[in-house]
Amino acid sequence: MKHLLVLFAVLAVPAWAQDAAGPSPAEAAARADTLHARRDDPAVEKEIDSLLRSALQAAPEDYGLLWRMARLRHWQADGLKGEPMAKLGRESWEWGDKAVKVNPAGVEGHYYAGIGLGAYSQGAGILRALTEGLEGKFNARVDKALQLNASFDRGGPLLTKGRYHFELPWPKRDYGKSTVLLRQVLEKFPGRIRGGVYLAETLLADGKAAEAKQVLDAALAQPPSGDPPEDRRALAWGKALQPKIQAALK
Repeated sequence: MKHLLVLFAVLAVPAWAQDAAGPSPAEAAARADTLHARRDDPAVEKEIDSLLRSALQAAPEDYGLLWRMARLRHWQADGLKGEPMAKLGRESWEWGDKAVKVNPAGVEGHYYAGIGLGAYSQGAGILRALTEGLEGKFNARVDKALQLNASFDRGGPLLTKGRYHFELPWPKRDYGKSTVLLRQVLEKFPGRIRGGVYLAETLLADGKAAEAKQVLDAALAQPPSGDPPEDRRALAWGKALQPKIQAALK
């Protein structure tokens, strides 16, 4: 019986953790990418976190591990509000900046630092972030990601910049610039549901409810993109936007 308990205990531990030496950075990164496709499962999210923390203890300056930790923290921050969003957004920003120090030429570090900073700003409050002088820091990171690879993460840098122009308070807000950038995302990546939801929200705020409905309907009708957690999150946001558009059309 004792031997069976030991066996069950070993089997309950992820395979990567059964090796006393731990996985190599490349192995840990590959495993994190595999798990990333199921990151909206709390148990899987916890496993990614544990995997990356363990691997970073052994290789604290590995670029691939650093930006993947920034990616995880942004996923956790995304969609939250207030202090929880600000806390996780700051962690994403800090991990991304660590990655940039290791590899300034990599788009991933700049991108996740930028969107992490954006999440921090949303959680803390845009006006507070502007007061803290974070707008320039945000733009420096996102603009560098745009320069390096605007198509990374299915147009993520363009998507981020488009949303930035929507989120800014008046008089900095610019729905026109937001619309142009978000349309560029959808031209290159029509399956990017979040891009459609963001564009519909911009159009609605700009007094173009009929056009917003067309864009949102098209976004919600998109086939699976290969990133189920992202699709599910964006679809939920899109469905929550539908009643607002319907009300504006009356």
